[in-house]
Amino acid sequence: MSYIAASAQAVKSRNPGDVQEAYIEQKDRLLNAIDSTKSILGDLRDFSKNSWVVRYPQLQEQPHEGEPSRRKSCKGMRRSLSFPDDPNFQADVVINTTGAGTARSVTLASIADAEAEPETAEDEDDHAADSADFHVFRLDLKLGAHGSSSSPATLVSQLEKSSIANLLDERISTAVNHMDRLRLRVEDTSSKVLVTGDLNAGKSTFVNALLRREIMPIDQQPCTTAFCEVHDSVAENGGKEEVHVLKQGVSYSIDDESTFTRASLSDLETIISENEDEHQILKIYLSDTRDPASSLLSNGIVNISLIDAPGLNRDLVNTTAVFARQEEIDVVVFVVSAENHFTLSAKEFLTTASKEKAYIFIVVNKYEQIRDKAKCRRLVLEQIKQLSPATYKDAEDLVHFVDSHAAAENGTPAFDNLESSLRSFVLVKRSKSKLAPASTYLHHILSDVDLLVGANAIVAETELERAREDLNRAGPVLDKMKNGREKLEDGLEMVEEEGVATTLKRTKEFLTDALERVGQGQLGVDQLSLSMPSYPGLLGIWDYVKDVRRVLLTSLDVAVKVAEDEARLTTVDGVNRIGALADEHLPEGVERKRRVFMPEAMFRPDKTGRRKTRRMSSGAIVAGGTYGLGIGLAQRSDMLEATFLDIFDVHNYFWVQFGDGKLEKVEGEQAVTALGVASVGVGALTMVGGKVLGARGLVEGVIRLCDLWENETARKWAAPVLGAATIGLGVYFVLELPSTIPRTVGRRIKASLVQDGEKGEESTFVGAHALRVSRETRKVLRLASWDVKELFRAAMDVKSREVQGAEEMKRKAGKAVEQYATIERRTGEVRKLVLADPA
Repeated sequence: MSYIAASAQAVKSRNPGDVQEAYIEQKDRLLNAIDSTKSILGDLRDFSKNSWVVRYPQLQEQPHEGEPSRRKSCKGMRRSLSFPDDPNFQADVVINTTGAGTARSVTLASIADAEAEPETAEDEDDHAADSADFHVFRLDLKLGAHGSSSSPATLVSQLEKSSIANLLDERISTAVNHMDRLRLRVEDTSSKVLVTGDLNAGKSTFVNALLRREIMPIDQQPCTTAFCEVHDSVAENGGKEEVHVLKQGVSYSIDDESTFTRASLSDLETIISENEDEHQILKIYLSDTRDPASSLLSNGIVNISLIDAPGLNRDLVNTTAVFARQEEIDVVVFVVSAENHFTLSAKEFLTTASKEKAYIFIVVNKYEQIRDKAKCRRLVLEQIKQLSPATYKDAEDLVHFVDSHAAAENGTPAFDNLESSLRSFVLVKRSKSKLAPASTYLHHILSDVDLLVGANAIVAETELERAREDLNRAGPVLDKMKNGREKLEDGLEMVEEEGVATTLKRTKEFLTDALERVGQGQLGVDQLSLSMPSYPGLLGIWDYVKDVRRVLLTSLDVAVKVAEDEARLTTVDGVNRIGALADEHLPEGVERKRRVFMPEAMFRPDKTGRRKTRRMSSGAIVAGGTYGLGIGLAQRSDMLEATFLDIFDVHNYFWVQFGDGKLEKVEGEQAVTALGVASVGVGALTMVGGKVLGARGLVEGVIRLCDLWENETARKWAAPVLGAATIGLGVYFVLELPSTIPRTVGRRIKASLVQDGEKGEESTFVGAHALRVSRETRKVLRLASWDVKELFRAAMDVKSREVQGAEEMKRKAGKAVEQYATIERRTGEVRKLVLADPA
C-alpha cells in the first residue's frame, strides 16, 4: 500500500473531477484483479482436487549458534520448510520479498544464502516475521501445547494429506466468498463509515459533532445499543427526515414499508432506550444544511452512510456483531478515550480490522481533559504503531486528538481539522479509504498464494527429481530384465535338459555294466561291504545258491544306489548352474533363493516309509522298494527263491553245447520236465566229455562203447570203466560247482530282469531305473528353475510397478511444477493491476 502514501500530496492538489476519474480507473482495475484472483483460486482448488494435493507448509525460523534467532540474508529470509502431514520432509528455504504485502517467492536455500550478512533494520525484521507466515490461509493446527509428545498437538502429524488439504480448501473457499462481498463493496458507489470504540468513549458525541446536530442520545451511561445508520435524506429519502426501524429477518428496501417501521427523529431516544436488550438496526435520514464543501453527509459526490455502532466491551454479542459488520465497511473511525486508551477488546478489533483495511481513522476523544497531553499522545501513538503500522505511518492525517463535546457546542480548530481530514479521506482519497481494504485483502491473498505455490513447487520439484532418479535407476534394470528374459528361460531349459540327459545316460551305462557283471557271476559294483559267499561244500550247496543270489541282487541294489548318488551330483551341478543364471539375470537386492536344495532328499521314501513299486508281468520289481536300496531286489522273497536250475541250467548247457552258443530266451520259473531230468545226465557227460574230448569226440566215443559192448571181453571191463567214469564225474562236479553256480545264478538274474524288453525299454531293469532317476533329476531342476522364474517374474513386476509409479509421479510432478509456475505468473499479472498508481 506504499503507493497510496507516496501519492497523497498529489491527490490533495487535484480537483474532484480528476480524483473521481482516477478512482473509477482504479476501481475497474481492482474489479478485474478480484475476478482474476477468484479464477486463480478456483484453478488451484480444482488442481488440488483432481491432480495434485496442495499441502499446507510450515515455516520456522532457524536460530544460529551465537547469533540472534531472527536472521535474514540480503536476498530474503532463511526458514525451515516442513509439512504437518509429512514430518520427514524438511528443507532450508529462502523467502524473497519485494516489499510489504507484495510478491513472495520460496526457493531452496544455498550455502551463499546461509553465509550472507544479516540486515539489522528493526522494521525489516518485523516485516520478515510477518512475511514468513500466511495472512488469509493460516490454519490453526495447534491442538495442544507445543513441545509435549503426549499432547493432542502431536496428532497433527498423523493427519492425512487430504485432511489438511480439506481444511485448506475450506479456507480458500471462505476467501473466495469474502472476495464476492469485496466486489459488491467496490462496485457500490456509496461509502459506509463505521464509528465504533469502547463504551463511554464518546462515539455518539463524536457523531453529533460531525452532524453539527444533537441526534444521537447522549448520557453518562452507555445508551447506544443499536446500529444507527445516518443517511442523507435529500439524496436517498426525498428530503424527508425520519427513522426507519428495520424488521429482523427481512431484507430492507426503502420502497417497501413492510420491511421497516417509520418513526420520527424525536422518538429516536425512546426507541433506543425501550429496546436496549434488542439488537436493532436503525436507518436515520437527516438533512445537512451546510454546503457540500463542508458537509460529510451531503457532499455532492457520493452517498455516505455514517454508522454509530454499540460499544465493543458492552457484551459479547454486540462485540461479535461489530466485528462481523466491519467486513462490509469502507472506513472505520475508531473512537478511543484519552483517559483509558486502548482496552483489550479495542486492541483485538484494531488488529483484525487493520489486516484488511490497513488504514484506520482514529479519534482520541476527551483529549482536552488530559493534563499531560504530550505523554498521552506518545503512549497512544506507540500503541497505534503496534496495532496498525500503516495508520501510524500516516498518523498526521489519520490520528486526531480532539474533544467532541466541546466541538459539538462551539467547534474547535482540532475538530475542524479532523473533519477536513475525514472528508478528504472518505471522498478525495477514496482509493485509500474505499479501495484500500479490497486492495489490501487482495495483496494478502496473492501473497498467500505465492507462499503456498512456492512451497508446493519445491515439493513438486523434489518429487520430480526423485522420480527421475528412480527412472534412471529402475528403467535400465527393467529393460535389461526384459531383454534377458528369453535368454534366462532358454538357459534354464538347457540346464534342465542337459541334466536330465546326463543322468539318463550315466544311469543306463552304469546299471547296464552292473547287470553285465552280474550275468557273468560277478558283483554288480566293487564295494568293500560286499563279497561273494564261500563255498560250504556239497552238503551246503542249496544254501550256497541262496547266498549267491542274495549277494548278486544286493550288488544290483547297491549299483542303483550308486547311480542315484551320481544323479545327485549331476543335479547339484544343475542347481548350481541355475543359481549362476539367477545371479546373472536377477537385479541386485532380490532374494536369490527361496528353498535350500538338499540332495539327500532325492529318492526319499514316501510318508509311509515305502517307495512306490511297480511289478513286471514276471513278478520282478523294477521300481520302488522297501529299504531304500535301489529296487529292493535283495529283500524280495520271490527274487531270493532258489531253484534247481540255479545249479544246473540245462537249457543254457544245451544251447551252449549243441546250439549256436547263445541263449535266446529262458523262462526263469519253468517247471522241470522229464526231458530236463534226462538232460542232467547228458549235461554231466557233456561237462566231463567236453573238458576232455570235446562234444564230437564224446559222441563218437559213446558209439564205439556201444560197439564194444557186444564184445564179451569189453563187457568184462565195462563195470570197472563205468565205475571209474562215475568217480571222475563226481570229482568234477565237486570241483566245478563253486565257479559255475555264481555264473548260473547271475545269468538267470540277468535274464529275469531283461526278459520284458520286448514291451519297451521302460519295462526293463535298466530302463525303468534310468527313467526314474532322470525324472527325479528333472523334478528338482524344474522346481529350481520355477523358483528362479518366479523370482524373476516377481522382480520384474516390482520393477515394472516402480517404473510405472516413477513415470506417473514424473508426469504429475511435472504438471504440478508447470501449474505452479503458471499460477505464479498469473499472480504477478494480477498484482500489477492492484499496484497500479491511480495518481
